[in-house]
Amino acid sequence: MEVFRKRLIHIHRCRGVTRRTIRKFIRYDPTLKSIYSLNASEISQFFSLPLNKASLFHSDLRNPALKSRLRHDLKTVDVITAVDGIYPYVLKTIKDAPLVLYAIGNIDLLKQNPIFSVIGTRRPSREAMLKMEKYVLPLIQNNWVIVSGMATGIDSYAHQLTISNNGSTIAVLGSGFNHIYPRQNTKLFRRIAEKGLLLSEYSPDTPPERFYFPERNRIISGLSFGTFVIEATEKSGTLITVDQALDQGREVYALPGSPLTPYTKGCHKMIQDGAKLVQEPEDILEDWVRIEPNWVI
Repeated sequence: MEVFRKRLIHIHRCRGVTRRTIRKFIRYDPTLKSIYSLNASEISQFFSLPLNKASLFHSDLRNPALKSRLRHDLKTVDVITAVDGIYPYVLKTIKDAPLVLYAIGNIDLLKQNPIFSVIGTRRPSREAMLKMEKYVLPLIQNNWVIVSGMATGIDSYAHQLTISNNGSTIAVLGSGFNHIYPRQNTKLFRRIAEKGLLLSEYSPDTPPERFYFPERNRIISGLSFGTFVIEATEKSGTLITVDQALDQGREVYALPGSPLTPYTKGCHKMIQDGAKLVQEPEDILEDWVRIEPNWVI
């Protein structure tokens, strides 16, 4: 198992292949050993991969500089694979589950219950923190692990509120650890590293890309039994996470508000579409009591 694990981490770092291709590799050879003996043409032919991508992958697989960077990373961060005991079972059940995760901080948080995601707009209202204190703080005080994406706005508020109240928080990033995004959250990144857990599907040297953030959202919702939207505009990117949470069979909660402000229009639309309207923190706390007996992390 350890040899397979090392091969999986190595292959995951190579360019030219996706998670879908790596899963094809595993079906072809559950040990991944034979992948190393194939030439670029065979990789292209066997796995329906364009030859240019197969050649890039074949080259990276034998690149000593990449192996050196990988050895360095394995010494400086935790690497969690889908075959490791610490890898949450609930994450394995989602569509396109991550095969490899990089981690800094307390990885034991992945085994705590309940884990709950709190998300929302990057441009929150003046009342947003008051809302967080009323609805999220009671969850923190009940030892819930709060997950978010360390974006500006509601995400940052969720992490900050949790840390300030000696709670546990997980930040799932859309970039590698050496490229903190947004940069103004560098201090928050360091606080989470000390007090909570940072997770990324991307190797430490990977800079942020626009399409990484929708990808990381499936991990935020996938780790959690439920997702709580504090504020969202009508066309908020938050809706992507909500759609993924629903697709994963997770609970979705939304906070209503004045119809005269743009910050609640997205929440109202979610409620119309079936999200649970939250009036009091107890609405969420009581739901967990119902769900907990059947929840396996």
